[in-house]
Amino acid sequence: MLTQDTQQTFPGATIIRLLRWDKPAGRLILMIPALWAVFLAARGTPPAPLVGVIVLGSLATSAAGCVVNDLWDRDIDPQVERTKERPLASRALSIRTGIAIAFIALCCAGVLALYLNPLSFLLCVAAIPVIIFYPSAKRVFPIPQLVLSIAWGFAVLISWSAAVGNLEFDTWLLWGATLFWTLGFDTVYAMSDKEDDRRIGINSSAIFFGQFAPEAVGIFWFGTAVLLAWLGIDMQLHFGFWLTFALAILSWVWHYSQLRKADLPNPVYGQIFRQNVWIGFGLLGGMICGSIF
Repeated sequence: MLTQDTQQTFPGATIIRLLRWDKPAGRLILMIPALWAVFLAARGTPPAPLVGVIVLGSLATSAAGCVVNDLWDRDIDPQVERTKERPLASRALSIRTGIAIAFIALCCAGVLALYLNPLSFLLCVAAIPVIIFYPSAKRVFPIPQLVLSIAWGFAVLISWSAAVGNLEFDTWLLWGATLFWTLGFDTVYAMSDKEDDRRIGINSSAIFFGQFAPEAVGIFWFGTAVLLAWLGIDMQLHFGFWLTFALAILSWVWHYSQLRKADLPNPVYGQIFRQNVWIGFGLLGGMICGSIF
């Protein structure tokens, strides 16, 4: 655990916290739909350099998004228990430093995007306003998690088009599945902050759906399952995919049953969020195996 003195001696540790690289679950969960798309589009065998670009690009984009989010929320985060120690909220880093780091991260993502074909590059450009707008959406839009889901969906469109040069019907099935999946896990994430968000006066899907939030999450993951099943049938994916798909459904049913419990301890919401990272990677393995074998 880093002490305040240690962070002052090693400012890089504070920057790592700003980029959220000390909490990899949130970074990996953005990478997953991008990897789903590139491996499915390439039928399980995309070029290794392209996979590397997508991995690094998702890390750079996620880093930029985190910093932009913290810049928007630097006066809100101190009022929320989970976020009050973030570097910009606690004033461990200045606004100028935050802007510089966000700019560097976006530049890194931009350089990586130059490797992609024109359609994928244009989709990268189109994603920027969504990434920048998302942190402010909670102030004006009742379900800001939908904006995040659309941002996540760009990972599918960019990666799929990067692999094959166009967008296909199956692309949109995966895009829809990603939107529903993201709405589900991010609503769960928002449920842990619901009381703080209500007190501050900002929006979230957890507040919007209220007592029916567990049912909303269940519907979102049901939609994910339907679209993934449709995708698996349309792409003629083999046994490996269906095995991991069945395990994912069992996990989502278990999560839904937990969410319906009264007085669920706050840490459980974070556990469910992190478990969806493993579900996503499990599905990725199934997509690869189901495409090749």
